[in-house]
Amino acid sequence: MGKRWRWGVILDAGSSGTRLHIYRWQDPAKALKDASYQELHSLPSIATKEKWTKKIRPGISTFGDHPEDVGPDHLQELVEQALRVIPDDKHADTPIFLMATAGMRLLPPLQQRAVITETCSYFRANTRFFLPDCDTHIQVIPGETEGLYGWIAANYLLGGFDDPEGHAHGKNHHTYGFLDMGGASAQIAFAPNATVAEQHGDDLKLLRLRSLNGAPKEYKVFTSTWLGFGVNQARHRYVDALVNEFLIDGEHEVPDPCLPRGLRTTEKGEIVKGKSNKLELVGTGQFDECLRRTHPLLGKDVPCDDEPCLLNGQHVPPIDFDVNHFVGVSEYWHTTHGVFADSRDDTAYDFNTYQKKVLEFCSRRWEDIEMNSGTRKKDHGKDAQEACFKASWLISVLHEGIGIPRLGIEHTQTPGFNISKGVGEAAKEKGFLSPFQAADEIDSVEISWTLGKMVLYAAGQVPPKDNYRLPVGFGSNVKGVPSDFQHAGSNYNATSAIDDDDDWADTAEDIIDHAKSNSTSVFFLFILVFLFIAFFLRKRDRRMRLYGKFNHILRRRRRPGSPRKVSLGLSSLTHKLFGRSSYNYERVLEEGDINQFELGETSSDEGDYSDSSSGAPRLGRSSGLATPKLNAGSFDDPKKHAHPGSAMDRSGLVVRTESRERLFPQMLNAGRRSRAASPTRLKSPLMSPLSEN
Repeated sequence: MGKRWRWGVILDAGSSGTRLHIYRWQDPAKALKDASYQELHSLPSIATKEKWTKKIRPGISTFGDHPEDVGPDHLQELVEQALRVIPDDKHADTPIFLMATAGMRLLPPLQQRAVITETCSYFRANTRFFLPDCDTHIQVIPGETEGLYGWIAANYLLGGFDDPEGHAHGKNHHTYGFLDMGGASAQIAFAPNATVAEQHGDDLKLLRLRSLNGAPKEYKVFTSTWLGFGVNQARHRYVDALVNEFLIDGEHEVPDPCLPRGLRTTEKGEIVKGKSNKLELVGTGQFDECLRRTHPLLGKDVPCDDEPCLLNGQHVPPIDFDVNHFVGVSEYWHTTHGVFADSRDDTAYDFNTYQKKVLEFCSRRWEDIEMNSGTRKKDHGKDAQEACFKASWLISVLHEGIGIPRLGIEHTQTPGFNISKGVGEAAKEKGFLSPFQAADEIDSVEISWTLGKMVLYAAGQVPPKDNYRLPVGFGSNVKGVPSDFQHAGSNYNATSAIDDDDDWADTAEDIIDHAKSNSTSVFFLFILVFLFIAFFLRKRDRRMRLYGKFNHILRRRRRPGSPRKVSLGLSSLTHKLFGRSSYNYERVLEEGDINQFELGETSSDEGDYSDSSSGAPRLGRSSGLATPKLNAGSFDDPKKHAHPGSAMDRSGLVVRTESRERLFPQMLNAGRRSRAASPTRLKSPLMSPLSEN
């Protein structure tokens, strides 16, 4: 029932802040041993928890002028969180990544390199996490790579990779497209149908994953990014166009059809109250006009050098919306399920319904909107005043830019294709038949590009089949390993041994986490009884080792400065289970003066679980935003080193200690002769060498 875990740490360094993500998956050697048929043909199972994420502001791009401060003033809080969560003995095998996106892309190259260098130095000086190469683990990633990671994450969570038949959309297609929009840029990633992929092969990336049985999973994916097409950058361009067209000399007011009627703001979106001579945007609440004025921002008039193009003259292969069903995250989710959502909403995006809500909201006066108590809070008020422009921009990008059909208005089926029969059973049951659907979480797991990166890394740890030795990663769409191939960064050297006691320690920790969130004491009592019985069925030496590891968990969870009631309270029990020597040994270590002891280099099972230098308590699946979550029901069904050495005291004398209880009684008064030369010790059949654990 146990698992041996692998861990991964990745920091998403965005423009507004840096977010820590911690992921965990089963070691391939252990997973292969217990895997079912379905699991053997699936990608490694990645797990996360909400408390394994943490975000701090602002972004690391703000340290461009003083990169030496990025560690202590920014990264330290996130590093401490990771050290608390991940077991000490796992740190050396845990990769750490920091990947920066839009904000860092705007910095000059010299500032980028300075921040990246300081970040890597800080990680190496303050952690033992696996960081062999700064250039691959700490970097500013292109928007196309960000989009590809997002595509992996979405299809991983939806089940498009592991259940092709259940997610068949027709034409032998079973993956989903991915759309992402932030404040500065927007990304698109999708796998074209077979015909388009053949015609536009040079435009595609070849992505190679690996299922648990070692077989490759290959996909040809198109990915692109539009810089300046995030909502904030689009708003700046929109306001500049309004001012250039409507500002009259001597005046300071400019009409803004994308603001609710009566709302007055500055160019930066700050609400203006009272009279002012500064430039003001005055809301007129005309959403139709708002739509008309956002359309030119798409850049549809920019020359297209390589047909076809979508936005800003950038080439994108033809999209077959019969089989390419897109998942939109970030602003696509917030703009459709934020201000305009209510309790009666279905999770699916419906153009007609959405547009009616937007028209009704954006035609209201700002005073009426303010009456809503939710807008009195700063964040909600900001969302309300920006909602109309964001809705207009989203509609323009989706339907006029990318070309996603308006569900219920435009025909989406190819002749002779019955979508109700062409899709797989999972799609028919779950209802994800539309060309677009916004999402934030799937089964309580956030759709984040960081997950895609970690899926790629975990897949690289799986041993390949003999006939399939090509590496995991992505690059140009050519056979073999192209020159620009980006490896997953991992290898498939499995751990040499699997210790079941690790499994029990992990299981115990998970149960403690569950008990904290479960108010049913009867259930918790049942679990404790079950573990107690199973504990006694194990061999005595294993019980001893397991107790040390379980006690380590409790010590990590105890708040700093709190008494050691747990360890001392179990004294009588541990005396009966393990003997007096085990208890006395632990008590000396906990209560004695550490300066009284000088131990040589030894290796023991308990040593593998020593406390971290941080001294912080260890924390115990979802990293989601505080927005309504979307269940999968809305989609398709988706070393140890033995070094006995000699123990030396400070004077260089050999110190030999041994528990009197382990010696044969006759030997207690055997004189002061060297024990090593004792024939009794060497020949007595009742004596055995002390085993090294």
